[in-house]
Amino acid sequence: MSERVYLQPIGLAASPQGEEGDCIRLGGGMVYAHRFAAVVRREGAVVERWRFTPETAAETFARLPAGLDAEAEEQWANLRLAHPPLELGARTVRLDQPQVAGILNVTPDSFSDGGQFLDRPEHGRDHAAAMLEAGAAIVDIGGESTRPGAAAVWEGEEIERVIPAVEYCAAMGAAISVDTRRPAVMDAALHAGAHMVNDVSALRHDPRSLELVAARDCPVILMHAPGEGDDLHAGGDYDAVVFDVFDWLRARRDAVLSAGVARERIVLDPGIGFGKSLAENLALINALPLFHALGQPLMLGASRKRMVGALSNEAPAHERLGGSLALAIAGMDAGVQLLRVHDVAATVQARNVWRGLRDAALTDFSQLPGGGG
Repeated sequence: MSERVYLQPIGLAASPQGEEGDCIRLGGGMVYAHRFAAVVRREGAVVERWRFTPETAAETFARLPAGLDAEAEEQWANLRLAHPPLELGARTVRLDQPQVAGILNVTPDSFSDGGQFLDRPEHGRDHAAAMLEAGAAIVDIGGESTRPGAAAVWEGEEIERVIPAVEYCAAMGAAISVDTRRPAVMDAALHAGAHMVNDVSALRHDPRSLELVAARDCPVILMHAPGEGDDLHAGGDYDAVVFDVFDWLRARRDAVLSAGVARERIVLDPGIGFGKSLAENLALINALPLFHALGQPLMLGASRKRMVGALSNEAPAHERLGGSLALAIAGMDAGVQLLRVHDVAATVQARNVWRGLRDAALTDFSQLPGGGG
């Protein structure tokens, strides 16, 4: 398709009452949007842009080039879509507020904490327990480093790394996602007690992955990465990174739906740091509200990533807490439902304060006529 439309929230509201109700609730969460842009691209270039509010949405859609009105209506419905909870074993993860997924790397070479939880399983067990106690809704277990230049892992070795961690997390009653792109690892982890697949290749690395996820009827996180094969960071050449990533995720969503995966099982992740420059990562963070127009819950994985170091005098990974929290809050402000982080306790505390502020705004009618009494 040479011509596409994008409905981008560009003005968030402190509360619906502050805009006399002329706003929408993004993705069924605690964030409201009042102003929007309808952007039309033709052959990769932006050719039209109109600003509108919910009151003028129908009028704006009527101005769109022929054939784009149906797509605009679909995105408009998607922006307002409230998502059902994720049912992960005995745990229910509600998506009407931000939830935290804690990272458990069982690799020798992760950029952040490689080695310590692989070589000492008791440390991994203690770390998982601490994350759950601190408020992690999900433990995300990975047995392969996906940092730029990391060596590929044989699936048998990855299984040996991941399964013990899945088993001790399952024994704690945790909701577990397995961060892998290999179907044998997915299958083994699901049998061992995992509940969800988190695939950085969006089920492209091996065609059997898509078949397995559909057959197991499990939730799946589809992340954007430009590369194919072993190098997921290759090929990051964008006309406009925000719209290109949006289109890519839409295509993967549709492919996974066509394969028989239920819509409510799909979560999307824009892939911060994967084949993207600092400027491109910043553009994606600033445009996160747009991705609700795809109609799926969103995950943001920006914790301790290279962009934080690049903006912080090259701070090493273990000294990137402040920047990671700033990005997590940006995600919360954009209505992102899942935050994948290393520092669970600090992020949960930030989320709880953020939610307190949102609750206060949404229940405060004191600045309206008659609202104080």
